[in-house]
Amino acid sequence: MKRTIPLFTVTALLVALAAFWLVSTSRAATETPEYKVIRTDGKFEIRDYPALTVATTAMEGAEMNGGFRKLFRFITGSNEGSEKIAMTAPVLIDSTKDKKTMSFIMPKKAVEKGVPEPSGENVTLGKVPAARFAVLRFDGGRTTANEKVAIETLRARLDAEKVIEKSAPTFAYYDPPWIPTFMRRNEVMIRIGEAR
Repeated sequence: MKRTIPLFTVTALLVALAAFWLVSTSRAATETPEYKVIRTDGKFEIRDYPALTVATTAMEGAEMNGGFRKLFRFITGSNEGSEKIAMTAPVLIDSTKDKKTMSFIMPKKAVEKGVPEPSGENVTLGKVPAARFAVLRFDGGRTTANEKVAIETLRARLDAEKVIEKSAPTFAYYDPPWIPTFMRRNEVMIRIGEAR
């Protein structure tokens, strides 16, 4: 007599496997920079970050894919040591009037060992100095409208608190594109100084 597995058991197993895959490929399994929270108020925080080593490349327009591919090739071996470097989160996007850049934060182990120099692809290594940032978490996907509202909201908060901006906004995107938009962690960050 042939024995069959109940549909419920098969469904539960598939859901468990999907959940494991989602978590193992998401930010839960990815190194993120350590920071000290100074103050929290809902989605708004003041944080102190240590100095970070980053790999950076220019973006073409608002398109993420070209910049992401260059940086991904760098961490998967397109470097002087042909070394693999672990992916971290978030992906940082700096935006000024003249240009946009994308950066990957280098993991602690790679920094301690010595990050290999990029080979080609217009990727450069640099440092983000230790600083205090005002940070606002926002929902949804990476769209111009979402980013504009996030910047306006954060700047209104800083203006109300009479806090001095010391940098252009930086966007921090923590999740891969297959994560549903309602589950994503997106942030806009502005380096700040003392209150006016």
